[in-house]
Amino acid sequence: MNELDQQTLDQIKAGLLKERDQVLKDLSDISQKDPHETENRSSKFPEYGDKPDENAQEISEYTANVATEKVLEDSLKDIDNALKRMEKGEYGICKYCHKPINPKRLVARPTASSCIECKTELQAE
Repeated sequence: MNELDQQTLDQIKAGLLKERDQVLKDLSDISQKDPHETENRSSKFPEYGDKPDENAQEISEYTANVATEKVLEDSLKDIDNALKRMEKGEYGICKYCHKPINPKRLVARPTASSCIECKTELQAE
């Protein structure tokens, strides 16, 4: 498997779209759109009550939600970038060396924008 065929590309795209829908659902569960900035979201602050232990639980959950929101937003960005590369016909091409990315890597990590060699080199630096 050295070349990305259309069937594999279609399967990857379907998987990315499904994953995108799930990320958006997960984001809506823990955050809300910022009314002042259309591209931004802010974590929902839970309300359990006014007792000290309830306040501590609210802060703990809010802190976890902020971290989770960041991970989900990064995932959404990676998915959207992969879908844009597909639209432009640039999917599967390493952004550093401009050589084809091994299809096995793309199946395993559909949002990959670099080949293993370039990624390994960058991580070593």
